[in-house]
Amino acid sequence: MAVGLAPYFAVAQMIIKLIAGGRELSFYLTWCGVAAAGFVLKAVCMNVSTTFSHRATFAVISEVRFRLTSKLTRVPLGYLLDTPSGRLKTTIVERTDGLEAPLAHVLPEMTSNLLAPLGIIIYISTLDWRMALVSLLTIPIGLLCYMAMMKDYAEKYGAMTRAGKHMSATTVEYINGIEVIKAFNQSAASYAKFTDAVRKNVGFVLEWMRATQGYSAVMLSVWPAVLIGVLPLGCVFYMNGSLSAPDFITIMILSLGIMGPLIAAIFFTDDIAKIGVTVGDIGTILDTTDLQRPAEKKKLNGWEIELKNVTFAYRDEQILKGVNLKIEAGSVTALVGPSGGGKSTIAKLIAFLWDVDGGSITLGGADIRDIPTEQLTDSIAYVSQDNYLFDETVRNNIRMGKPGTADAEVEAVAKASGCHEFIMKLEHGYETIAGGAGGHLSGGERQRIAIARAMLKDAPVVILDEATSYTDPENEAVIQEAVAKLVAGKTLIVIAHRLSTVADSDKIVVVDQGRVADEGRRQELLARCDLYRSMWQAHMEAKDAV
Repeated sequence: MAVGLAPYFAVAQMIIKLIAGGRELSFYLTWCGVAAAGFVLKAVCMNVSTTFSHRATFAVISEVRFRLTSKLTRVPLGYLLDTPSGRLKTTIVERTDGLEAPLAHVLPEMTSNLLAPLGIIIYISTLDWRMALVSLLTIPIGLLCYMAMMKDYAEKYGAMTRAGKHMSATTVEYINGIEVIKAFNQSAASYAKFTDAVRKNVGFVLEWMRATQGYSAVMLSVWPAVLIGVLPLGCVFYMNGSLSAPDFITIMILSLGIMGPLIAAIFFTDDIAKIGVTVGDIGTILDTTDLQRPAEKKKLNGWEIELKNVTFAYRDEQILKGVNLKIEAGSVTALVGPSGGGKSTIAKLIAFLWDVDGGSITLGGADIRDIPTEQLTDSIAYVSQDNYLFDETVRNNIRMGKPGTADAEVEAVAKASGCHEFIMKLEHGYETIAGGAGGHLSGGERQRIAIARAMLKDAPVVILDEATSYTDPENEAVIQEAVAKLVAGKTLIVIAHRLSTVADSDKIVVVDQGRVADEGRRQELLARCDLYRSMWQAHMEAKDAV
């Protein structure tokens, strides 16, 4: 603060000396040196303070992002499905980035900008308390304008944030669905939805700016005009002899340094208000209930899985309605049934992607809610029909099943799972980049790599949730043989829409309308289960038609 005031004092002293007729060059050079030193020291101090504040800020932002992304690994899958990815991306990237300016600048700069005017006012008060009050005449007018600008700020900024999130979510949806949009000639409707979201966002911002522009113009015009009061009243006090010329000159010069820093400090309240909204968005994610798991490792007696009267609802729709099922360790169990019957939900509940609403699921005799997440993750390999590959090499996508695995072992698993041949035909073999979400590969290729990744994990329980749905008939037998070989001795749960691929399972479970309709071997079900028999006949007719 002191170095920031030095140039004002230097100018005042030189003007006073000039009026008094002083001609000593050394005097003016000395005060010029003081002014220059003040500017230099202020810049150095500001640089040092902002360096430290930026380091602290980026550490905070990094920690916030780490906690947010870590949180997403612990929340129920339903929360992630209900929340558009664009909205999460906006909070984790843009909103968290928005913390940089207020956090890095508010503390050092706002503090400095408040202390400097305070120091000037205190010093002016020691010279003439009347002039100290006069120098503050424009503050009430400016504050009234600022209060009008900030009216309902939190509500308006929150609405603008929601509009921005909606625009981001719509943009992500538009980009991700561009293939479907083009295929079904929905470009106009989808683009209209996208442009409508953009226009609403822009329109909201412009309307807000129009509502505050007048107040802003008055405030920025009146607030800095301290000399409107200082000059006329100072002249009156000087003429009646109650204010000396040197003090009058000093007060005029110093009063010019009050409003600039004060306005800058007050404008930081805008950033402080933004922090509140951003922290609220971040808190909404961090406050989401975790999938509850203990920290202490649980002793498991084998790999038998049992569902006891399991119920589960999603978006107020009851999906499972009291499922009872026992899956023997080392067996192959197939879940079949009409779409929407609850097969994939059962698989996701076993893989602890959701928590049951009622009943229980046990693994090795222990309720999975009592098993630590890491232990469950190591015990179960889950491959869904929507196989996500990262924008990494094919080799590294497979290696994610067991980080640190040697190249030779990765290639051995790829060969065993029937991936090696098509991988070697890719442009760069195992070093080919899979693309975002595996976009450079076909659906069948992505599935086979996902299966290889799961097999490399070598978990005792393997869940294949329609994991071969995109496999073409000529490769289906190869993959089925590879899966049979690689899951030998493991507890395998398979969900398949092609009944012939699971015909030889140890047990076939027919799931319909959230319940287990029947279970047994294929021949047993054909003999007694009408639903399975009709599904089998429909499947065979479709197969013959092909």
